[in-house]
This record gives sequence, C-alpha cells and structure tokens, in this order.
Amino acid sequence: MEYRYTIPEIPPSNNKFLGRENRWEYQKLKKQWAKLIAVYCRPKPSEPLRRASVTLLYHFKDRRRRDPDNYSGKFILDGLTKAGIIADDSFDVIDLKLKAVCDKRGAVEIIVEEVV
Repeated sequence: MEYRYTIPEIPPSNNKFLGRENRWEYQKLKKQWAKLIAVYCRPKPSEPLRRASVTLLYHFKDRRRRDPDNYSGKFILDGLTKAGIIADDSFDVIDLKLKAVCDKRGAVEIIVEEVV
C-alpha cells in the first residue's frame, strides 16, 4: 500500500539548529511539524507500518544550492511516528529517500510505501 501526502511548507534546514542554542525554537518547530503531519497526512494506515520506504520530495521555490543532509526530514519523520503512520523512524523500520525539484511550490511531498 502507498500513502501520498503533501505539506504546503518546507521544514527548516538542519543548519538552522546544529551548533546553536535554539533549543526552545527547535522544540516549538518540532511540535508545529507534528501538528502539520497530523492534519495533512490523511488517510493513515489503521496501524503504524512496521516496515516502510519513505520518500521526501522537496519542492523548492528557487534553485539555490542545498545539501540533502541538511534536509534529512527529522521533523517529518518524527511527525510520521507520532501520528501513527510508521512504527518508528529507525533504520530497522524505514528506508529513506531524499529528492528535490525546483517548481516554485514551496512544499514537501511525502510518499510512504509499506514494505512487506
């Protein structure tokens, strides 16, 4: 089974928080993304997927150079776990794929495929 979701925003780059003391802002954004996932990621599986392939397709508004490791999907994967879509965001549960296009949408498309 495949689930496709679109969030009309892009989470902040990991560079915004690494090596900085923005702990409260980080927690605030993490909660915000958990809420976005809960609202936009419907329908969801009846039970969290025990094994899944997760593709994050970022739709950037411009062609600025971005490194994939700065868009690892931390907020998204934590939100998918909290929403009960995937059982966990560990290597044992998910295979993660990161992709990007420039199409001026400013969104992230989340594709979750159950692996049996």
